[in-house]
This record gives sequence, structure tokens and C-alpha cells, in this order.
Amino acid sequence: MLLFALDRSRAQFAWKCGGLDAASLSRPFPPSTMTLRGLLKHLALCEDSKVADFVTGEALGPPWDARDADANWEWGWRTAADDSPEDLSALWRGAVERARVAWTKALADGGLDRPSTFKTRSGASPNLRRILVDVHDEYARHVGHADLFREAIDGLVGEDPPQQ
Repeated sequence: MLLFALDRSRAQFAWKCGGLDAASLSRPFPPSTMTLRGLLKHLALCEDSKVADFVTGEALGPPWDARDADANWEWGWRTAADDSPEDLSALWRGAVERARVAWTKALADGGLDRPSTFKTRSGASPNLRRILVDVHDEYARHVGHADLFREAIDGLVGEDPPQQ
């Protein structure tokens, strides 16, 4: 059910960002400077970093490995304006696919109750179920933003993309 909920949130997010031009994806909604463009890059980084830090224990690959580590999470928000909508969509979709593969392997190798690869200062490791809930929570928060942004851009409303 957790993977279903995450995939549903991913589909909602893709629908809310889909079919928009660069100007629409770049439109901020003051007082926030957040944009759909920034959300695409932020959620791509969230997907890749959660998998790297908690599921596989592997280092982040491109483009994340080129960022200034001191820039933290702000880097994605700042640099999204430099990326084309097509590149951002491909970046996010690639991160989602890598995450799906990693989660599938984790389920086959001990399931969600197994400890993550992350260690706290005390040496404890949250289980993968907790991490998956965290990833879904991140999407739930940002799908809400995307929903409001998209309604303001062109009036598109609804919870789920149309079924094909």
C-alpha cells in the first residue's frame, strides 16, 4: 500500500506539471519563490538522495555529485531555472525509475522492516518502511503545492489524472 500511495502521488505530481511551457513552470506564487520547475528538480533530488542514503548506501550520481555540498537542498531550487522543462522532466522521471528499481530490490531483500543503510549518531538505523513513509510525505506536501500552482496557471483541478 505504501508503494501504491507513493506511485499515486507521483502520478498526481506528473499530471500537475505536465503539458506546461517554460514560462508556466517558472511562475512563482509570491510571497514564495517556489515554482513547478523547482519542484521537479527538488523531488528528483529527494528520490535519488533517499535511495542513496537509506536504501542502497551508494553515492549520488550526476547531476547531484557536481553540486556544492555546502549548498544543501537549496541548490536544486536555485538551479532549476537553468534547466529546460524537458531536461527537468527527464531528470525527475529518471530519478523515479531508479527509485522504483531500488525499492523493488529492497522488498525482495528483506522487505520494508529491514534496517536502512543510514546510521544515526547512536548507530541506529531507521527501517525502510519509515523511509518510504518519509518519501510519500514529501510528495504529499509538494503535490498540494503543485495542485494550487496548476489551478492558478490554467484552472486545472482534481485529485487524479484522467484514466486512459
